[in-house]
Amino acid sequence: MGRYVARRLLQMIPVFIGTTLLIFLMVYALPGDPVRGLFGDKGGSPAVINALRHQYGLDKPVLVQYWDYMRGMILHFDFGTQIGSDQPVTQVLGQAFPVTIRLGLLAFAIETVLGLVLGVAAGMRAGKATDTAILFLTLLLISVPIFVLGYIFQTVFAFQLGWMSPSVNDATNYGQLLMPAIVLASVSLAYVARLTRTSVAENLRADYMRTAIAKGLPRRRVIGVHLMRNSLIPVVTFLGTDLGALMGGAVVTEGIFNIHGVGGTIYQSIIRREGTTLVGLVTILVLVYLVASLIVDLLYAVLDPRIRYA
Repeated sequence: MGRYVARRLLQMIPVFIGTTLLIFLMVYALPGDPVRGLFGDKGGSPAVINALRHQYGLDKPVLVQYWDYMRGMILHFDFGTQIGSDQPVTQVLGQAFPVTIRLGLLAFAIETVLGLVLGVAAGMRAGKATDTAILFLTLLLISVPIFVLGYIFQTVFAFQLGWMSPSVNDATNYGQLLMPAIVLASVSLAYVARLTRTSVAENLRADYMRTAIAKGLPRRRVIGVHLMRNSLIPVVTFLGTDLGALMGGAVVTEGIFNIHGVGGTIYQSIIRREGTTLVGLVTILVLVYLVASLIVDLLYAVLDPRIRYA
């Protein structure tokens, strides 16, 4: 296991370099000049613009800029300086990421618990009324765009029923984050439920399940140990990649509920073409994806005893 983990960590290095380089090149290929954008329609003198470009290192070739960025990040955990405000990007990340992490983890918990419960209930009763109702509900959640679902939740639960606040005023209050977390988790919850349902229904017909039942094992052990451990493998694969997707895909949800997190920061960075902040944010998301992928691979051996890492 130790050698496998070390090998996977080494494999992450070229993947991390390749993805960050691609992101860096894409961001700096966007049209427009962030320095000229600081002056608005009035414009600035060429001398001042050139001085600012030199100050932020934008007058260097793009690969040299990437090298300076990677060197500063690896050696000093320095993601650069935000253009215009001269605020360190690490400070911007420190303000935005805790908010989105709380929202993403709450959404992840909701999609995991509800998705597994609905999926197991549907899989154990495949072809019956419960299965049909759950499949209809999940199809509805997948079909409705997330911004439509967000406005429906605001209208019904905030404005009409008054159960929740229509916007988030305190990002540390999990009660206020509950409604946007449900909206953010809705589509992923539907996929988790459908994956679990399909896997459970398929494994119920497997030979090892008939053997476990024939041996007289308690129903709780048959379902909890034999059925669930094998059925969760495709679900864990989806959940591992979805954690990063929840954090990166919170742009619409954070906009609807007035949450000042990663989504809003990414949107503002794109509008201002503020590449330094945007690259720093996406770099952290890449790390989240890589770590989540490693954890998923390690969980395979826990869920399936047939899997061993030499």
